[in-house]
Amino acid sequence: MERRDSALPIKVWAEEDRPREKLIQFGRKALTEAELMAILIGTGSQNESAVELAKRLLCSVGNNLHELSKLGLSELNRFKGIADAKAIRIMAAFELGRRRNESGIVKRERIVTSMDANALIRHLLIDLPHEEFWVIYLNRSNAVIKKEMISRGGISGTVVDSRLIFKAAIESLASSIILCHNHPSGNRRPSEQDIQITKKIKAAGQLLEIPVLDHVIICEESYYSFADEGIL
Repeated sequence: MERRDSALPIKVWAEEDRPREKLIQFGRKALTEAELMAILIGTGSQNESAVELAKRLLCSVGNNLHELSKLGLSELNRFKGIADAKAIRIMAAFELGRRRNESGIVKRERIVTSMDANALIRHLLIDLPHEEFWVIYLNRSNAVIKKEMISRGGISGTVVDSRLIFKAAIESLASSIILCHNHPSGNRRPSEQDIQITKKIKAAGQLLEIPVLDHVIICEESYYSFADEGIL
């Protein structure tokens, strides 16, 4: 196999060898630390590619990212090919990594009962003079991935497009969904239109293997759960 000249600029490498293209095709975990650093650095010099420059930088600290993160602007500038702009990008990346570690993992809310769904969505719908239709997207553990408004209507109704609901579900890798909307009139009972919309969305969810767990209607003093009433 023909060896690649390390001095050649990355743009003339085979596409599968270029760090950016490699990340797009195979994901970030497929890249070496030098390749990830090369993406930050951007360009090398006349005699050295960005990857080779990254390797030299890593080698100077024993290939230890923790030690590399300690280097300041003046220390990074000592490396040929690392001017202020590149050094600042490197420092910013390490600082983001440090802050990520400090922030920890956000614990997601779990929806186990209709009361949980009501508590999550109620404050968004309770005082509105018009109807809004929202969807709660859940993972396999019934933890909330996100909640999203699908449509806004008038006093007595809103148009719901199931394609928008399941497009968002697929994009967010949701395992199930809960439908929610409000009744500004204060009447918590579902209308015939509410029942038909629920059946339509449930049928679409069955085809896509993304079940509808509930449809919760929010009113000023109470709520109605299709699942609790056994009509889902």
